[in-house]
Amino acid sequence: MTNTLVLDEESAEWIRELRPGGSAREDAVARLHSLLLRTARGEALRRRATVPPRALDELDHLCVEAASDALMAILAKLESYRGAARFTTWACKFAILETSSRLRRLAWRSRKVELDESIWDRLPDAAPPALQAIEQRQLFAALRRAIDEQLTERQRFIFQSVTMDEVPTDVLAERLGTTRGAIYKTLHDARAKLRRALEDSGHGDGGVVR
Repeated sequence: MTNTLVLDEESAEWIRELRPGGSAREDAVARLHSLLLRTARGEALRRRATVPPRALDELDHLCVEAASDALMAILAKLESYRGAARFTTWACKFAILETSSRLRRLAWRSRKVELDESIWDRLPDAAPPALQAIEQRQLFAALRRAIDEQLTERQRFIFQSVTMDEVPTDVLAERLGTTRGAIYKTLHDARAKLRRALEDSGHGDGGVVR
């Protein structure tokens, strides 16, 4: 932390007590874990509808794991806290992120990730946000042609999985035995090809592949 850092009293107390070597550290860590666990449980309750019924019994264990991992991340990054928000607000974001990631993985655990050509028939009526910009049928058709003709099989699979089926990238990376970075790189290359193809055919991409 820099000498110019000015924190509110509560946040400063959290930072002081959580630093290694302090006599109050053990109690502060326990209190922080309790806060993170409450946050994780609140996030799980908010997103409960996304969890398959057979997996509901796993939610509390998931929240405990999320809170524990969030705690470890916070302690490792304690010195990066700069006071832009209250410490508790900053810390709770770690729990929300960890919980959300686990819930996405849980929701997709027993679902297949595969190319589904019927998705093109469903898109005009129920497009996810990334594809809502497709309003003209000519652009829609041009995009489908570009996907079929310009992308490799792997690029097509990843683009359609992430953009159309909204498969979480961490889930997709696990299923394909690769990393999130590799997924992002393939997705970036696929989008670049699609933008060029749409431009060459006289269409703007409408923000679809940005």
